[in-house]
Amino acid sequence: MDSTDSSRAFVKDVKRLVVKVGTAVVTRSDGRLALGRLGALLEQLKELNSQGFEIILVSSGAVGVGRQRLRYRKLVNSSLADLQKPQNELDGKACAAVGQSSLMALYDTLFSQLDVTSSQLLVTDSDFRDEDFRKQLYDTVQSLLDLRVIPIFNENDAVSTRKAPYEDSSGIFWDNDSLAGLLALELKADLLVLLSDVEGLYSGPPSEPNSKLIHTYIRAKHQAEITFGDKSRVGRGGMTAKVNAAYCAACAGIPVVITSGFAMDSIIKVLEGKRVGTLFHRDAHLWVKQVGAREMAVAARESSRRLQALQSQDRRKILLDVADALEANESLIKVENEADVAAAQEAGYAKSLVSRLALKPGKISSLAKSIRILADMEEPIGQILKRTELADGLILEKTSCPLGVLLIVFESRPDALVQIASLAIRSGNGLLLKGGKEAMRSNAILHKVITSAIPDTVGEKLIGLVTSREEIPDLLKLDDVIDLVIPRGSNKLVSQIKESTKIPVLGHADGICHVYVDKSANLDVAKNIVIDAKIDYPAACNAMETLLVHKDLACNGALNELVVELQHEGVGLFGGPRASKLLQIPETRLFHHEYNSMVCTVEIVDDVRAAIDHIHQHGSAHTDCIVAEDQKVAETFLCQVDR
Repeated sequence: MDSTDSSRAFVKDVKRLVVKVGTAVVTRSDGRLALGRLGALLEQLKELNSQGFEIILVSSGAVGVGRQRLRYRKLVNSSLADLQKPQNELDGKACAAVGQSSLMALYDTLFSQLDVTSSQLLVTDSDFRDEDFRKQLYDTVQSLLDLRVIPIFNENDAVSTRKAPYEDSSGIFWDNDSLAGLLALELKADLLVLLSDVEGLYSGPPSEPNSKLIHTYIRAKHQAEITFGDKSRVGRGGMTAKVNAAYCAACAGIPVVITSGFAMDSIIKVLEGKRVGTLFHRDAHLWVKQVGAREMAVAARESSRRLQALQSQDRRKILLDVADALEANESLIKVENEADVAAAQEAGYAKSLVSRLALKPGKISSLAKSIRILADMEEPIGQILKRTELADGLILEKTSCPLGVLLIVFESRPDALVQIASLAIRSGNGLLLKGGKEAMRSNAILHKVITSAIPDTVGEKLIGLVTSREEIPDLLKLDDVIDLVIPRGSNKLVSQIKESTKIPVLGHADGICHVYVDKSANLDVAKNIVIDAKIDYPAACNAMETLLVHKDLACNGALNELVVELQHEGVGLFGGPRASKLLQIPETRLFHHEYNSMVCTVEIVDDVRAAIDHIHQHGSAHTDCIVAEDQKVAETFLCQVDR
């Protein structure tokens, strides 16, 4: 931890720094001031001040301190009868007014003991809208720094126009983290240090054993991978607020370090160039070597070979651990998925895509159950499929074995990631996964949860997550490392991949699926099948897109009943030339159309052979269905329709 880091070389040019200390650092868990911790912090600032550094302090904690004092005062002034009544929450602005003077008095006392002079500056969001204020603020702070005075800033919550402290997050700044970032820009600081109650930014909640400290934040790499825990226990911010403030300041050219306010010398170590905390820097992406396409594929192959060497029960245990991990992290998965869904809705994506994107209630439990069923299925590796005696004592066996490394490209369905990864683990294959950008956060958390359950003896690189579309062309060139490409998605996606690689491609182009209702069909059975085929999961590639109906059903009213059932369920209808005229519905422009939504096409055909001809001309050669009581008609359909 104390080793120097070449990426921290920027500290040699630091003269002016802004230090932000949060409420969780200023106060103890019981809400009282943490005097020992605060004293150690101020000793660091005194040391830096004496070395010629210009220190600007941004401090939270006024509301917490004020609340503690007012609760005590209320207790002292209350009768026994008063205490037995329900206690109302104290007004946040009143707490701020009392706490500001108390907190500043404490800073003044502690700094005086260290022979340091401090000053208080209270600001509100609206102040920064005034150009003259901003100029005067800079001049005043410059004068104080020239006199070796340490300015202490805090938002003036007592007179702020916000509705309530900790609730309103609008404006130029919205908490003391964003205020610190703003002041670093306004006052031309060389460094911003955000002190937290943990060592820095972790890949997950710090309390989780698999979470790792991120030493250098790279947005393209870490934004989708990080999962945050709860917000600050006492303040308005938390790690999410710190990351947002740090990233904005870093983009403006000010290096930022998030580190522990509990350590005795964390700020001094930062200025010595030690590798503490998490660094945010405008050029950080240039310092870290990214894993290339070939390296990722080779790592997946090496891990897959270790996986294949395991006994069946060991691979089974990995799957059971994956299922447990998904259920244990359901709340985190839900948060990330809801963020993806909200972003997709805000971006105006089609309802069918949003439907595929959403992990509906019960989905994680359903996925975990399916994984456990998969774990208990027959061992897929090493099964003798065929045995031929070529000569006396010479036997040729056909045995099932893993394929190797699979590259699977899919769109917008995060549950597909879980299904694919589970099948790969059971069958001993390595994986490279590329999901749609709209599911970036969901895919990242699911990938993280699944790979965390893979033992070190195999390696988490068994399953690689490709995060950039730009990496796909490079991966498609790796025919010596990747054994099969499986694209799952639109016609356009599958066609593009087929045209771009020498690697074998397994993929269908689209999902124009038909249900043909014969004149011999039981109408009640037909209604159930048609409704289920359309509305159970309309975004799936095997949902019914075209309903074909025998001409006799158009004459006896059965077609009308089917149409009424569909419309009652909210299905929009287009018709072929015959159906649109009879049913008075809009005519479809194209039979070969995949709606992926609550819409379908209806057409009337003369008989089963006409239905087969229609499917051959307009279908996608999978998942077509007949509803018939006539066994001969059903057999004709099943034998002749493409499957």
